[in-house]
Amino acid sequence: MKKIKCYNYKIDKNDFVNAGKVSSEIKKNLKKIGFTNRIIRRIAVISYEGEMNIIIHSEGGEIDFEIYEDKIILKINDKGPGIDDVNLAMTEGYSTAPSEIRELGFGAGMGLPNINNCSDNFNITSSKNGTKIESTICLE
Repeated sequence: MKKIKCYNYKIDKNDFVNAGKVSSEIKKNLKKIGFTNRIIRRIAVISYEGEMNIIIHSEGGEIDFEIYEDKIILKINDKGPGIDDVNLAMTEGYSTAPSEIRELGFGAGMGLPNINNCSDNFNITSSKNGTKIESTICLE
């Protein structure tokens, strides 16, 4: 299928000042294009959770947001340290966020489960070099 639009957003480690800006920008672009509120809501959850995971758990990363005729793909990639046990990390409520992050109201352990639940197709790989998530939303 033909790619219609592609956006790339860089995200810095511990950048709580700008937390949520990437997902807001993605949401704004989807509204301009004319996507339904249902699709926008799902993409907003995926992008926000991915953005926060990069800010909280990694050395920084990026989100690629690709719009095709029949689907939207979000690629959430970070730079290390990786996830030791992906299956455990997919458990609702499981979190490795430090207490100072939890005191800020983040790190409840719902990020990966929320991304998975909002995706039509979800894939995650992780190593010491980083974590790669690909989330697909089907438009047909």
